Amino acid sequence: MSLGVGLLVVGLLMAASAVLVATETSILHIRRAKAEVLTGTNGDRQQTDDRSADLLRLLDDRVRGLGPVLFLLMAFRLAAAGLLAVLVAGDHGAGWAGVALMVLLVFGFTLADVLPRTIALRSTDRLVLRLAPFALAIGRILPIRWPALGLVGLAERLLPRPLRTAALVVSEEELLAVADRALASRSIDADEHDLIESVIAFGDTLVREVMVPRPDMECVAADLTVAEAMAVAARNGHSRVPVNGDGLDDIIGVLHAKDLMRAHLEGRDDVPVNGLARPPRFVPETKQADDLLREMQADRYHLAIVVDEHGGTAGLVTMEDLLEEVVGEIEDEFDQAEPIAQPLTGGGLRVHGRMPIDELNDLLGETLPAGDWDTVGGLIFDALGHVPVVGEGIEVAGRRFGVEQVEGRRITSVRIDGPGEST
Repeated sequence: MSLGVGLLVVGLLMAASAVLVATETSILHIRRAKAEVLTGTNGDRQQTDDRSADLLRLLDDRVRGLGPVLFLLMAFRLAAAGLLAVLVAGDHGAGWAGVALMVLLVFGFTLADVLPRTIALRSTDRLVLRLAPFALAIGRILPIRWPALGLVGLAERLLPRPLRTAALVVSEEELLAVADRALASRSIDADEHDLIESVIAFGDTLVREVMVPRPDMECVAADLTVAEAMAVAARNGHSRVPVNGDGLDDIIGVLHAKDLMRAHLEGRDDVPVNGLARPPRFVPETKQADDLLREMQADRYHLAIVVDEHGGTAGLVTMEDLLEEVVGEIEDEFDQAEPIAQPLTGGGLRVHGRMPIDELNDLLGETLPAGDWDTVGGLIFDALGHVPVVGEGIEVAGRRFGVEQVEGRRITSVRIDGPGEST
């Protein structure tokens, strides 16, 4: 074989290697969920052509599906290197053969590895459907299939047992990164991006982070009459209200507005409400919010009493509270929207003591200290070590957090000075 013909064969082998590299990269980097979108898979009904079916078949076992591809890739590269070495050594000696192999290494790495891999990564969606049938066709060639799958099986037996059965897991960070890229490419809008973030964060949310705290609970005493309870329900606008016996730590039931209305229409206005109350549901404050939502859906209840580690009432949580963690505030025509924060002159803010720290961080563009608190009021309580009086405050991140209003033991208004603002 002449040197010219030999070099042509080497070039063809490296070009074929480039196609195999692109095939491997595109199939390895396509997610199953994305592949089902590309192929038109919808539940049990599949609207797929032959290429789509080939792709899904490959993804069922990528290692074995790509085994023949990788085996042929290695064979092509070894054949190209061996042929080039023999041809150059025969015409110019072993020294020049070494030089030729170095040149092949550089150009082969650049043109037959990095370049096709980069193209495949940037055009995965477009290339994967075209290359999947090619990969399956290689796997049907028995002289390639048998040794390739034999070596794959040997490699799998060498793996530690936990790795053999390990499933592919998509992390939250990966999902958020995909959402960020989708937002940047305008595949989704900002609201959809925020919803994805909320759903992911919801999985790490505890009930105590979304509950109505004990001081803000509105209850009715068990000895109130139907008429008196209706007046309370009309004032607070809630469809369900806890019924307490001897204090808030003695919740004996949940009163439904429709039960009150039915008793009123039946002329039972003087009947105590304890006979109308339905059994309460109790959940620990450390329960996962998403678990509670699924439980509420399955057992068909909308309100639960949250208890602390000592069995005392910590607050209450409704299905609406849980849904608002995902979709944002849900308001009807009777709700009076309260501003989350009131801007002040000089760059300061006036906020409620219950304002979550993470929301305040977003407003201030800063990271406030983290600890065993979730709200601005909790931060101030921890720093002072006692129930504050009006006028007290703390210095945090170069700003003064001054207490403006206290109701009982609750901080209801806090003034946050602007950067460098004198107090």
